[in-house]
Amino acid sequence: MGEGSTGPGPRSLETRAQRAQGGPVWGGRRTESGLTRSCRGAFRSPRPLPKSGQADQTSEESLHLDIQKLKEKRDMLDKEISQFISEGYSVDELEDHITQLHEYNDIKDVGQMLMGKLAVIRGVTTKELYPEFGLDMND
Repeated sequence: MGEGSTGPGPRSLETRAQRAQGGPVWGGRRTESGLTRSCRGAFRSPRPLPKSGQADQTSEESLHLDIQKLKEKRDMLDKEISQFISEGYSVDELEDHITQLHEYNDIKDVGQMLMGKLAVIRGVTTKELYPEFGLDMND
């Protein structure tokens, strides 16, 4: 929605002359007339650019470091998986448990939404409805 001289409203209701006067164009590139030209220049990063030979070496070193960190994380996760398996957990059981938790959270979200709507209809807070439905404040 745009904002013409008559106030907020659809942009289609503004005249071409009103849009040409300046001011923000939602989703467009026009800026407010008070901004200086330097604000509309090309983007310049505040981070200094490395020297050309140094850039390749630095980025390669950075990639090797990232790869090493990922390998370490993979090894740590493999150890955790092995520990869970040795404790008697199965991957299928854990995946099922996670699925059930997602379903529980979805149902709880719907319940919270309905409680909120009921509270609005009654003109009370959601907190005030909890005792009526036998809910604990920590639920």
